Amino acid sequence: MKVKEVADLAGISVRTLHHYNEIGLLIPAETTDAGYRVYSETNLETLQQILFFKELGFPLKKIKEIIQNPSFDRQEALIMQHKMLLEKKYRLDQMIGTIEKTIQHSKGGIQMSNQEKFAGFDFSHNPYEQEAREKWGDKAVNQANEKAKNMTSFDQEKFNDVFRSLAAIRHLPPESNEAQAGIDKWYQFLNKLGNHYTLEAFKGLGQMYVEDERFTTNIDQFGDGLAVFMRDAMEIYADKNKS
Repeated sequence: MKVKEVADLAGISVRTLHHYNEIGLLIPAETTDAGYRVYSETNLETLQQILFFKELGFPLKKIKEIIQNPSFDRQEALIMQHKMLLEKKYRLDQMIGTIEKTIQHSKGGIQMSNQEKFAGFDFSHNPYEQEAREKWGDKAVNQANEKAKNMTSFDQEKFNDVFRSLAAIRHLPPESNEAQAGIDKWYQFLNKLGNHYTLEAFKGLGQMYVEDERFTTNIDQFGDGLAVFMRDAMEIYADKNKS
């Protein structure tokens, strides 16, 4: 299949596939003399794995490490992904039920206990935090966690303006010029506040936007999927701007 056919099949952009090729994540089985990229069935299986991992919040760099490891077992990965998605579905179903009950409660239709108001919310366990600490160091992760806890103490409206502008372009590929320009503004904005983020710490912060649901909840209120979009765009930005 050619790149446009694969993009249409998977529901992603051609530019995303080009980016996967550029970073060595998904290399087409063949490139014709005319320069057309041709994808094999094996390529499609790999792409499916990439998209499953992305849905679960894994960054592209980590996905590449996993699927290109000689010990990688696709069947084992599918079983693991199935369990993780079921867990995510269970949590989302609980939260949807909480929202529905809260709507009825706000209308005076039912009464809710304090425990019921927070059914489905459990931010006490982050299974990826140790990996993040090993990858980016304790300081970067501790700073990210502290900012998540104290988000309400910031000048929220200034953050909101940035999030709104990024939410407006979140449908674009994270590697696009528009997305990268928006993320550059975010990087400059954060450092003007006195954070002094290195590019690696900035990338780590983006990962925490997805791994720590307190971040995700705050960010995705401006648009579904914004946290993941920012995470991917920040990773690309950091990698491209390293000296």
